[in-house]
Amino acid sequence: MPPRLAHERTAAICTIVIAAHLAQPHRGSQPTLVMDMGSPALKVRAAYSYRDDTAVPRFDDSSPIVFMDGQCALCTRAARLICKFDRRNVFKISPTASDLGRAILAHYGLNCENPASWLYLEEGKAYGSMEAVIRVGTRLGGRWRSVALLRLLPPRARDWLYRWLAANRYRLFGRADMCAAPDPELRRRLLL
Repeated sequence: MPPRLAHERTAAICTIVIAAHLAQPHRGSQPTLVMDMGSPALKVRAAYSYRDDTAVPRFDDSSPIVFMDGQCALCTRAARLICKFDRRNVFKISPTASDLGRAILAHYGLNCENPASWLYLEEGKAYGSMEAVIRVGTRLGGRWRSVALLRLLPPRARDWLYRWLAANRYRLFGRADMCAAPDPELRRRLLL
């Protein structure tokens, strides 16, 4: 196994173990996570319900769409990786600050001003947070399917890990403007 791949797997396993440990209640104390990022839970909606919402602009929903923070360096890197490894060229990407992104997030009850979640639309159904990340990885195939291992974590641990990353994304990874990315393949996939 190449050293880089071994390092990436080790880091992923460590992250999973730490998240599982932190999600468990400890004697005498409860771990707390204080943040105001809006509701991380999606409103339950019927498939393609956004088509009937007059606040949501019309868009091509014939392929999977990932809505993510267009100012986050981690999300921008993820968007570039999706472009690179999407061999079937099916994924579209929309920054959450775009008109479409804001409308879709609002439709599903997420805070448009400070999104706590990726939103993934596939066949008209919405998935958020870590479930969105897992479904994107699974759909990309290959080694990206390994993100499905996150499902081994209890849902509470997955939610905690995602919320912690979302709350600290700028501090840990910095900012980058997805729409200013010079990558023509990324620009081609953007839905604004």
